[in-house]
Amino acid sequence: MSYEFSTIIEPFRIHSVEPLRMTTPERRRAAIGEAGYNLFSLHADDVLIDLLTDSGTGAMSRDQWAAIQHGDESYAGSPSWFRFEAAVKDLFPFRHVIPTHQGRAAEKILFTAVGGPGRVVPSNTHFDTTRANVEATGAEAVDLVIAEGLDPSSLHPFKGNMDLEALDGLLRERGADVPVVMVTITNNSGGGQPVSLENLRGISAICRRHGVPLFLDACRFAENAWFIHEREAGQGDRDVADIVREIAGLADGMTMSAKKDPFGNIGGWLALNDDDLAERCRNLLILTEGFPTYGGLAGRDLEALAQGLSEAVSHDYLRYRIRSTTYLGDALDRAGVPVVKPIGGHAVYLDARALLPHIAPLAYPGQALAVALYEAGGVRSVEIGSVMFGRHPDGSEHPAPLELVRLAIPRRTYTQSHIDYVIEVVTAVACDAQSLRGYQMVYEPPALRHFTARFEPLG
Repeated sequence: MSYEFSTIIEPFRIHSVEPLRMTTPERRRAAIGEAGYNLFSLHADDVLIDLLTDSGTGAMSRDQWAAIQHGDESYAGSPSWFRFEAAVKDLFPFRHVIPTHQGRAAEKILFTAVGGPGRVVPSNTHFDTTRANVEATGAEAVDLVIAEGLDPSSLHPFKGNMDLEALDGLLRERGADVPVVMVTITNNSGGGQPVSLENLRGISAICRRHGVPLFLDACRFAENAWFIHEREAGQGDRDVADIVREIAGLADGMTMSAKKDPFGNIGGWLALNDDDLAERCRNLLILTEGFPTYGGLAGRDLEALAQGLSEAVSHDYLRYRIRSTTYLGDALDRAGVPVVKPIGGHAVYLDARALLPHIAPLAYPGQALAVALYEAGGVRSVEIGSVMFGRHPDGSEHPAPLELVRLAIPRRTYTQSHIDYVIEVVTAVACDAQSLRGYQMVYEPPALRHFTARFEPLG
């Protein structure tokens, strides 16, 4: 007989462990005060469950650690480079692969080469470093996500989709000013929501009609491909790796933070087909990152990433990954905590605007909620709202489209009991939501202010 079981089990055994430091509410209140109420400024030892980001925080596998022993540290032409390049091209068959130490370095190189004043770069939704690197050149970053992507309660299965009519209109009007179109998969700023294969085909067709290159911000490519496999008609029998290859075939290039789906603690790359643009980007790479066959990475990093890419498209892993994230989101939803739905791939997003309607957007409800989660239970999250996206290039400040708090789950790191604890902490804070108060920003840098800003509680 065939049975089906509902329990989510990790498709791995735990081989090594590291201790967590247990802290008291009093210690946490003191620590966050010393950090200027910015969770990025905390000492990691003062954090119990760290859901600040899934970038570089996952656990590498036994086979990745074994691959590290093969790392060849030759400055140029290392065998580790050729293994890495082959692993990238197996999934993303672009002509040129340019390694970088992480994703924002790839963004910096790309937009230094193609950006500039008067240029405009459309995307479904730019994430923080992408937007910052576009704007740092004087170009304009434009978000064209579908309307459902701005509605946290909408159950549209692909809320990361780009508005095709809006893209076509922008390219008709300003096509000469658009050096590239970017698509973020999955759409991090909008709740970790996927982009459908149908939408990607439509974006690609529009770009080709207007003669504009399409680039992917592809750091969560495997999770996006799994959502296509699970939700899109006609895709359920396909191998995830083949879906990834089709996605890559629709594009002209990509940026990658390999600290996400490829299971790296460091690393990234820029890949593209245009020979002339690749040459310009390599010259920039040599100025800032290193020789084109290591790009700021050690040979052992290149080996670990090559192995990680093969593990990232495992169906057993992806099924566990998405179901375990959904486990957290569904539990919070049942408890009445407003969350972005459907639940995304790498994170659960709390809707701070819905939970804290008494806190004005520019009193930063997301920051208030994130601080409260840390003080209550040592859970570190991150605000994705008016702190992160409220400051505009002209110096003005406006509320962000969404006021979210992201609980980003590191890969292969926490067990179900850790997540059950997070559920308890979030639910307890949500029950006491009316007692929370907003914050004022007392220091901010000129760019990417959420990383180093300092706050004080209002009242």
